[in-house]
Amino acid sequence: MKSELQAGLKYSQSYETSEHMRAPQLTHTDVLSTPSMIGLIEGTCVRLTAPYLDEGENSVGMHVDIHHLAPTKIGQGITISAEILEIAGNKIRYSVLAMNDAGVKIGEGTHRRAVIRPKKAE
Repeated sequence: MKSELQAGLKYSQSYETSEHMRAPQLTHTDVLSTPSMIGLIEGTCVRLTAPYLDEGENSVGMHVDIHHLAPTKIGQGITISAEILEIAGNKIRYSVLAMNDAGVKIGEGTHRRAVIRPKKAE
């Protein structure tokens, strides 16, 4: 990890929800599923962290504590914001927030990732 990776770094990204992000168990309602929202949150944290990793390093998710607070219709836009709260060794803790394009907070919580250096297959 580069020394520039530190608490306080922030990153936000906007996404448009699509059919493959819907909650399939809800047969008559097209809303964003919780797993899809968490996937977007993880991806945003990856993009925040990636520029500060050394060559050969990656980050892997190790914990999510996310509250899905409100529905978002498929086709709506959402913005995910992430901030690094703490770095301890190779572990990074993020604060995360998800808002839809109507200004409604749809999710919030924390996420943890570990920086690893995968071994090459022999």
